[in-house]
Amino acid sequence: MPTVDVYNMAGVKVREIDLNDTVFGSEVKPYLLHEAVVWQQANRRAGTAKTKTRSEVSGGGKKPWRQKGTGRARAGTNRSPIWRGGGVIFGPNSRSYAKKLPKKVRANALRSALSMKVGENVFKVVDAITLEQPRTKLFAQALGALGMENSLVVMGSMSRDMGLASRNHAKSKMLDVKGLNVYDILKYKGLVMDLEAVEYIQERLKQ
Repeated sequence: MPTVDVYNMAGVKVREIDLNDTVFGSEVKPYLLHEAVVWQQANRRAGTAKTKTRSEVSGGGKKPWRQKGTGRARAGTNRSPIWRGGGVIFGPNSRSYAKKLPKKVRANALRSALSMKVGENVFKVVDAITLEQPRTKLFAQALGALGMENSLVVMGSMSRDMGLASRNHAKSKMLDVKGLNVYDILKYKGLVMDLEAVEYIQERLKQ
């Protein structure tokens, strides 16, 4: 069972806690991390590319010239794909790139990501994430005191003020624990969680 230190926002150790072994001490499985990241990125992909077929482009309706006697190739409409301004053959249409990933696989991938951060000693727990004022400078100073400048910061219940303070910090991101995901965990070097977030995620992912 992993044991980690708990710090305050000044970077001072206040106590220790034991973490759930199945959540923060499980085996790291890289293939699960890969599957989860591919799943997230595919679901975020916008399938909005669209071309118009000959039935959708404007114009047409009238036969350009009579069928015989002109010496030119017969033509039924100027919206034909072989004409300039005509429709597009087999062009892209709006589609969904979303993939399906079983709930248990997603949970195991999240356990692997959390366990990896603990194993690499880039995971820190703070008793409560608070600031005197919702200012990015104070937020950056707090991360500096913790030695976690490039980190994903996870709160049990994210307040509007903390969101304002963190959104302009270039090297970090703040999330509510309900939005915790594998992609963001892997994107940032460190992971900072408050006690409320740790308790929530342990209850959610325990086996």
